[in-house]
Amino acid sequence: MPVPEVIPIAYEPQGPTQAVGRYADGQFLGSVTYAFPEKYRPDDGWEVHKRLYSVLHLFDADGRYRDSEIWCAGTWAEQQRSPHGGTSVLAHARAHLATKLRSLPRRTYTDIAVRPFHVTVDGVLFGLLTGEDEGEPWAELYPDHLGFGAPWDGRYDT
Repeated sequence: MPVPEVIPIAYEPQGPTQAVGRYADGQFLGSVTYAFPEKYRPDDGWEVHKRLYSVLHLFDADGRYRDSEIWCAGTWAEQQRSPHGGTSVLAHARAHLATKLRSLPRRTYTDIAVRPFHVTVDGVLFGLLTGEDEGEPWAELYPDHLGFGAPWDGRYDT
């Protein structure tokens, strides 16, 4: 079964797809995720290169990519210096995403279906990419590493 033109993503209230749904102008997909720049290979000092992002992708009603709001809250090293409470990098990233989500008019959390897309920010690849591996078609959300495949029902693997 080939990759569909529009790829379903299931809403999971307590999981990695808890910030997906529809709003007045289309669909949205949000997350808080760590990522390395594309060409970076972890070595000593990797903690300052691993960044935490608040990500909000917007799509039209038919799943065509419109825009992204991608904001770097800080690094893994910064998170480790202050791992708990409202001043942590993670708390800032979550608060930023929550603010962006609240700004979407008539927002509802539900399953979505979007077309493949990609954008690079700070040398980090964000998007829903597709391909084939050993004859098996796949789609993967970057940098979250959520993999989608047949039967294309919106469920993912990590």
